[in-house]
Amino acid sequence: MANQISSLKEILTETKTIAIIGCSPNRYRTSNYAANFLQEKGYRIIPINPKTDQIMGKPCYDRLIDVPDSEEIDVVNIFRNKKYTADALKDVVRWKEKTGQSPVVWTQLDVSSKEAEEIAEQHELPYIRNRCIMVEWDRNIK
Repeated sequence: MANQISSLKEILTETKTIAIIGCSPNRYRTSNYAANFLQEKGYRIIPINPKTDQIMGKPCYDRLIDVPDSEEIDVVNIFRNKKYTADALKDVVRWKEKTGQSPVVWTQLDVSSKEAEEIAEQHELPYIRNRCIMVEWDRNIK
C-alpha cells in the first residue's frame, strides 16, 4: 500500500490482510469481536498476542516480527493500551525493515500516542489515529 493515505474507504477496500496486535482469545473482548467482524467482511486476520497459540482457529504470533516473511500485511491494527503503542510501532518498523512492506498502522480509539505518531512519521509508515476500524468500515464500505 502506498505511504500516502488518500482515504479510509480506499484503505478498507484495498486491504486483504490485517494483523491485529493485542487480539484477545476472549470472545467478550472488543479486539476479538473486531477480528471476527473483519473476518466476516472478507479480510484475512493474523492475530498477535504472546499469551496464546491460537485465536479463531488461526495461529497466533507473539510479535509482529514472528509472522513469516512470506505474509503480506496491508494493515496493522493496534488494540493495546496507548502506553504500549510506541513499542508496537517499533515492531512495525522492524517488520518493514525485514520485509520491505509498509503496512498502514491503524490505532483504535484512545490507542495512539505522540511517540508512536513520531515513529510512524520518521519511518514513513501510514498512520491512522484513534479510529475504530469497525465504525469506519460501516461508514465507508457498508
